[in-house]
Amino acid sequence: MQTQLVVIGGGPGGYAAAFLAADEGLQVVLVEAEGRLGGTCLLRGCIPSKALLHVARVVSETQEMEHDWGVSFGTPTIEIDKLRERKNKVIDTLSGGLGGLAKKRNVTIVKAFAKFESANTLSLEGDDPSIPEGGKIHFENAIIATGSTPAFPGAFNIGSDRVMDSTGALDLKDIPETMLVIGGGYIGLEMGTVYANMGTKVSVVELQDGLLMGADRDLVRPLAKRLKSLFDDRIFLNTKVGSVSKSGDDKVEVTFEGPSKFGSEKYDRVLISVGRSPSTRNLGLENLPSIQTDQRGFIVHDDNLQTGMENIYVIGDAAGEPMLAHKANHEGRHAVEVILGHATTFDKRAIPAVVFTDPEIAWAGLTVEEAKRDGVSHQVVAYPWAASGRAQALGRTEGMTKWVVDPETERILGCGIVGPNAGELIAEAALAIEMGCVVRDIAETVHAHPTLGETMMNAAEVFYGTATEIYKPKKKPAK
Repeated sequence: MQTQLVVIGGGPGGYAAAFLAADEGLQVVLVEAEGRLGGTCLLRGCIPSKALLHVARVVSETQEMEHDWGVSFGTPTIEIDKLRERKNKVIDTLSGGLGGLAKKRNVTIVKAFAKFESANTLSLEGDDPSIPEGGKIHFENAIIATGSTPAFPGAFNIGSDRVMDSTGALDLKDIPETMLVIGGGYIGLEMGTVYANMGTKVSVVELQDGLLMGADRDLVRPLAKRLKSLFDDRIFLNTKVGSVSKSGDDKVEVTFEGPSKFGSEKYDRVLISVGRSPSTRNLGLENLPSIQTDQRGFIVHDDNLQTGMENIYVIGDAAGEPMLAHKANHEGRHAVEVILGHATTFDKRAIPAVVFTDPEIAWAGLTVEEAKRDGVSHQVVAYPWAASGRAQALGRTEGMTKWVVDPETERILGCGIVGPNAGELIAEAALAIEMGCVVRDIAETVHAHPTLGETMMNAAEVFYGTATEIYKPKKKPAK
């Protein structure tokens, strides 16, 4: 098989690249080991987890309505088979839609494992009829979009399906009575939220002294408080997992070493959530000595996503942090623009990040932690949602919107939000940062009332000491 472009991996970066290239007139072959498109995000990550988080949020809201408003719906009854069926239907619908779009664009899908034989040849492994005779693809350009897999330390691999990674947790084999989440990152907390709202007694153990260490502490604080209640105070920080082993009563026994938890305890299931690793092994990169990987396995590349071979590009999780689907999507499109010879550069000022817990946490641009670390002059202005009429009406006043601002130029450097729908609100901040807005641009933009979105404007007004709903006296000039 001969092609102008081969894309290895059918995730959000891979199919975005393949579709744009086809739209621009290139002959495209997309090699995907699973055969159907969507990658980790759609098939066993972002989409199914958000579908289940929607269910968890509805369950949580019924409890809030009873506690805060006196409206009772009774104890929820969960039909696990129907829940699993609905989750799978969402996946199948979206993946099937992508397959249809690939067909309309004349993108050839090959179901196989791909390895580089040389800088212009891939060998294919598998027995699917889509594999061409001879099992090789000769290409002019290639894009590596192989994604990542959940990290699973060998010490936790005890040969039991009761010790799961995120993929296993999303399979919903049952609703266990007890579950331990090892790792206080976003994946573990999201899945912990799902299971806790379905009735599981969830515990979380984290080696560091806080949850979500990549986020600013003031954003994490309201979430940590709510999770403490949801998990019945079973969050063990500064605590190491000593061992994980099978128990004779069909449980998993875990030993703990730390000030928050010491000794051993048994759980029905254990979720390992300690990060992700790029899927860059077994690609035949040893046959391409000009292509290098770093210590974590990410493929080294330049600003145009080109590897050591000028006709081979890398995007998404295989290219490095942040390992986010929307970053992969934009990188895929950028790589195609470079292949087409367009004058372009991947220079994003803001790649937003969202943690879809309850409350959600979202940020874009420079965080306060990064500004402090890098010695960047900055000023933080924050608007508490307790002053928001919309938040009061929702009964969700724990939230906050803040801007990180250059005090000299008043240019917006970053934004952080914690509260319901923070992931929807952060888009305005990303646009503002990309456009180089100053804080007055936000303050003078009319926002609808009453909405959570107007807290973006309110927080900007705080910078000038003119926020209507809160009183913050202006600083008097020094004499």
